[in-house]
Amino acid sequence: MRKQEDAERQQTFLEELCRDDEPLYAVLRSYLYHTPLGAISKKDLDVLIKEAEESGNFRLAIDKAIFEGTQNPGERERYVEVIRNLASRAIDAAEQAKKKREEEGLTERTASLGGRIEAYRFMRERTGDILTVASEYYRERLLESEESIRRQARRDEKRQSDSEERAIREREEGERATRRTERRKMGRIERREAKKQDKIESAATENRRRGREEKRSETEEEERRIEEMEKTAREERRKERKGK
Repeated sequence: MRKQEDAERQQTFLEELCRDDEPLYAVLRSYLYHTPLGAISKKDLDVLIKEAEESGNFRLAIDKAIFEGTQNPGERERYVEVIRNLASRAIDAAEQAKKKREEEGLTERTASLGGRIEAYRFMRERTGDILTVASEYYRERLLESEESIRRQARRDEKRQSDSEERAIREREEGERATRRTERRKMGRIERREAKKQDKIESAATENRRRGREEKRSETEEEERRIEEMEKTAREERRKERKGK
């Protein structure tokens, strides 16, 4: 359910970036990734282009070029040309594949190729717009990904702290039980002194526990503060986008 909600939110975000440009949205909804660092190939772009030339499938190379273009704004024009060139070569490869299937009588399998050709033609014509929207989209996605990683690290730290607290309390309870057992074996005078010592230790234990609780409260307050700061930053970025 959470993944579905995230996908719907990102779809709405992409619609916001595309404004009322439905053709642009129609193409980018299939060419931008919710988790780009995991979805886009780690291979160098040159390697992907060489593999595309051999296989006739330019999708991975185009994905990589778009992403790299968003991460290198100072080289925008170079990446615009790279993407246009890849789109043109992808059109040629798809048209050849479509023609071959038609010659083989496999016309029912050419529809997807036709759609792919149209998408690549649009990409070639609107490369600048595609890179502009992709830059905003991936900027936000990477920032949110960093926030998510930090949030998960804080949750893991809290779980570890809670686990350590349980272990400490179990150990303290065990120590108290041991002292009670030992007192039963003592004489009256020894038992009286042991009780006094036990009160001292119990007070020290309670002070340590309160110290840990205060530290946990401070950590939880810091977590709320960080989440509020992140929320404010997201809202400021949204306002900034709307003001463009």
